[in-house]
Amino acid sequence: MSEDLEKYKGSNVPEKWESDDTIEGEIATLNLGPTHPATHGIFQNVLKVDGEKILSSEQTVGYIHRAFEKLAERRPFHQITPITDRLNYCSSPINNIGWHMTVEKLAQIEVSKRIDYMRVIIMELARIADHLVCNSVIGVDTGALTGFTWMFIERERIYDMYEQICGARLTTNIGRIGGFERDFTPKFHELIKDFLKTFPKRFEEFNSMLDRNRIFMDRTIGVGGISSERALNYGFTGPNLRAAGIDYDVRVHSPYSSYQDFEFDIPVGTGGDTYDRFQVRQEEVRQSLRIINQAYNNLPEGNYHADAPEFYLPNKADVYNKMEALIYHFKIIMGETPVPAGEVYHSVEGGNGELGYYLISDGGRTPYRLQFRRPCFIYYQAYPEMITGQSLSDAVVTLSSMNVIAGELDA
Repeated sequence: MSEDLEKYKGSNVPEKWESDDTIEGEIATLNLGPTHPATHGIFQNVLKVDGEKILSSEQTVGYIHRAFEKLAERRPFHQITPITDRLNYCSSPINNIGWHMTVEKLAQIEVSKRIDYMRVIIMELARIADHLVCNSVIGVDTGALTGFTWMFIERERIYDMYEQICGARLTTNIGRIGGFERDFTPKFHELIKDFLKTFPKRFEEFNSMLDRNRIFMDRTIGVGGISSERALNYGFTGPNLRAAGIDYDVRVHSPYSSYQDFEFDIPVGTGGDTYDRFQVRQEEVRQSLRIINQAYNNLPEGNYHADAPEFYLPNKADVYNKMEALIYHFKIIMGETPVPAGEVYHSVEGGNGELGYYLISDGGRTPYRLQFRRPCFIYYQAYPEMITGQSLSDAVVTLSSMNVIAGELDA
């Protein structure tokens, strides 16, 4: 065994590689991560390479494992919201709202059309922000930095809108069980109107930098491909599955939050490679804009929260002046409001695919069991198959195009 490989013996090198008798020629073991800018998070791939060609790969996850599910099982239901937005922190509001809808499904809380449409607007803004990060980083990893800086400016504009709704930007803790903590502010209306007016042109400028760029195409077409059959076998969902040619989208196949009211298309690819994943996300940004325009221009009248005092925190002024509001506030904050016993699964179309919450309640103040279906954790299993036989630089751009978010991977 070579000296380079010997020093890793007994640490993170897979056992099957430790047993190699001799490393001859150009064959070597290479750590891609866990602390490496190309991995976009704390996870490791131990590669066996022949020069630049990848012969095999072994993943190591768990570097930032935070036991989210067990933490959630020890918290009142409303306190689980800030745990969910630490999953995919590139599109936190989708995680938050998906959790709220899960509890509402179990507790049979009905929300108004206005709440549905408000949620759709926020979730689609989050999807745009998520895809902007993913696709602009693909550009960076192929040598194009300018588009990244342009699109991060646009992402900040979306964060400005988040701030108007909940006061936060990255990890949002947005909304509540039963709706929102406040209505859209006049400043929010000003920001979203300006965004819908100016963003499409800026986005198409970004698209023109990469879409038909010969260098970008050479670096992404035929790289990191996966067939539709293999993608289904691995449990792919979201843009990575649609890039392989399967038109599955939770918003269409299991509509929630009134998505059935909106007209939009599901973009699909053909080869399941990095270029297809890029193109699918680009088109999904356009479709998200289409949905936001429909929801915002037809925003119904009504209240921004449901009539569910057992779960929805009362207005602070009422807490100070009304005994009933004070009692409800105390019971919710102290976790004294039991949720009905039952078992539910609810999923939403997250930035990376089907984000699901499997909740079991025994009628107590906290979940009896809670499991998150994290799309990243499921499709990351296919990464070694997708990069075997490819070059080292292909491994980097393939990982970018899969959009593996460490917080969602290591929940």
